[in-house]
Amino acid sequence: MNRMTLLGFSALFALPLMCAAETWTTVPIVDVACSVKVKADPDAHTRDCALTCFKSGYGIITPDGTFLKFNVKGNEEAVAALKSAQKKDHLRVTVTGDRDGDTIKVTSLKM
Repeated sequence: MNRMTLLGFSALFALPLMCAAETWTTVPIVDVACSVKVKADPDAHTRDCALTCFKSGYGIITPDGTFLKFNVKGNEEAVAALKSAQKKDHLRVTVTGDRDGDTIKVTSLKM
């Protein structure tokens, strides 16, 4: 096999890995326990409530209304971000990670 063919196959197999991560920009972050009841107006969900319900975990509501939960790393980053947030409501984040069904394997989370 020549070098060009080998390089082509390498790029072909690497492409799905490079494209796997998704980014959701400026989306509402809510706790799992409140996700259904605040879906219609997630910006009214307060920081205090989100921190009170931390044991249920966190996720985002996508622009199409889908709720996606965070993995353990994402939940840890969400707690830290919420604790340091100055806003009392209208909680928005930008999340990057790999979607696996209804869960995001978070690689980055910023408020």
